[in-house]
Amino acid sequence: MRIHCLPTQLVNQIAAGEVVERPSSVVKELVENCFDAGATDISIHIEQGGARLIKIRDNGCGIVKDDLPLALSRHATSKIASLEDLEQVTSMGFRGEALPSISSVSRLTLISRTPATDCAWKVRADGSERDFNPEPDPHPQGTTVDVRDLFYNTPARRKFLKTEKTEFAHIETLIKRLALSRFDIGFSLSHNQKTVFQLKPASTENQQLQRIAGICGSGFVDNAVKIDFAASGLALSGWVGLPTFSRSQQDMQFFYVNGRLVKDKLISHAVKQAYQDVLFHGRHPVFVLYLELAASLVDVNAHPTKMEVRFREGRLVHDFLFTALHRSLADLRPEQHKIMAVPAEQFIPQAGIVAESRAYNQPVTYARAPQQSILPAQIEEQMQVYGNLLATAKAAAEPVSPSATPPLGYAIAHLHGIYILSETPAGIILVDAHAAHERIMYERLKQQYQQGAMPSQPLLLPIKIPVSLAEAELAEQHESLFTELGFILNRSGPEAIILRAIPVLLQASDVETLLRDVLADLLEYGDSQRIQDHSNELLATMACHSAVRANRRLSVDEMNALLRDMEQTERSGQCNHGRPTWIALSTNELDKFFLRGQ
Repeated sequence: MRIHCLPTQLVNQIAAGEVVERPSSVVKELVENCFDAGATDISIHIEQGGARLIKIRDNGCGIVKDDLPLALSRHATSKIASLEDLEQVTSMGFRGEALPSISSVSRLTLISRTPATDCAWKVRADGSERDFNPEPDPHPQGTTVDVRDLFYNTPARRKFLKTEKTEFAHIETLIKRLALSRFDIGFSLSHNQKTVFQLKPASTENQQLQRIAGICGSGFVDNAVKIDFAASGLALSGWVGLPTFSRSQQDMQFFYVNGRLVKDKLISHAVKQAYQDVLFHGRHPVFVLYLELAASLVDVNAHPTKMEVRFREGRLVHDFLFTALHRSLADLRPEQHKIMAVPAEQFIPQAGIVAESRAYNQPVTYARAPQQSILPAQIEEQMQVYGNLLATAKAAAEPVSPSATPPLGYAIAHLHGIYILSETPAGIILVDAHAAHERIMYERLKQQYQQGAMPSQPLLLPIKIPVSLAEAELAEQHESLFTELGFILNRSGPEAIILRAIPVLLQASDVETLLRDVLADLLEYGDSQRIQDHSNELLATMACHSAVRANRRLSVDEMNALLRDMEQTERSGQCNHGRPTWIALSTNELDKFFLRGQ
């Protein structure tokens, strides 16, 4: 076959293969166009899971009559005009491919009206980019896109669609995610003539929490830490779930970059590292986070769906996210919990509790493994610190006044040799003594371990490790970093390195595999926490074996001393394995158990 030009409609159908994967893809492209039009109210009507009808109306700026044919033509857009614009995109759309691609695989009708015109204008399209004949229409200001019979002319694509219920579930999930990106816009969604939900614009923080509770559940709002963190031209805000409020799946993770919903492995890695020390095995954190940075620092032109982005300073972004989340979770103390008054409306089952972390506004530093010159010789004595708690603190057994009562209250009993029962003016608190002491000892060991340079153990016989050319160059480039971490290594040939010394604390570990994993992380993310993680695992084991054991009876003074240390210790809400260390029951909850006041 000779080389020839493809028909315009076929070209658009090929482009639709990348842009229009399923009905939810159409909804995403059209709703993002509503964002760019400055809409404050968006309504989405779906029939048969989107296969029969997708109708989206907004009250935005509209499209002038003469531009309607261009709006349905390939690579025609009002959002960029030059390469300079492409390198700092601030709009949701910019490719000019969505409408012509959608029209090539459906029966599309576009109706739009601008504020200065007497009536709206309507055009129909089939992806051929010709025979446009605008007709007047009594449409209010804004735009309506009517997409019918999706994939009617590409039956092979239509066969890949799932059931009506499944396809609509994808659309509903997408609208919820988009609704969290723009609190200033109202959304309504209906399926087969039935309203699924209707969201009003949320301008205040309470209204925003109300929307979040309606989408993520009131449980998330009840167990959320507010993030407000800025440094080095980056700003992170939003809410993250407490480590004890986690899920078995990654289905409640919402991350937005400059208002754009994204899924990025660098972001996922940074969040995972921040929760490394406090999350139970096999669980995933919950969060709604918003990253703001200069548009020139992020490339959104990485994939036609615009769900993937590339950061021009990936390592800076990774370290910033890790530091922001790590500090916010570490700084959380029992006394920081406070009640947020969320209006009791139908959309929210109950009021929410939000723990707010302190703002942090300092330059981001590269997160490296803990460093020390030598572990203290008296480590065994340090690990027996609670063997004589009477000398640590002399807390009163009875509270003096409600205002003087500490956040975790005062101990009144030791139950079953395991749990500390503490009384507060608001109710009671139960503490797992072993889990709490384990976290306290772990944090103390880490602090000791972070003092000075990490000691190295020279190897009797150096180990030659074959690696790839890129890994060898990376090891040579970061040789000083490895030295600080306790590794002495040199490059030996194009694809080999010689390991001459290892950290003392890791002498029983598989250092060759560990070193390969660190190099892989540096190649992928520009950073690695593996050495620190391995060190922390050993310190956590030491802390676990040194903590007070079950069935050891503690005196009232010993229990109060433990409570006071918990109030001063980072991440004291979880043990080293991610289990909760304490729970609180209010007097109202206690009254409900016994039907008091009913």
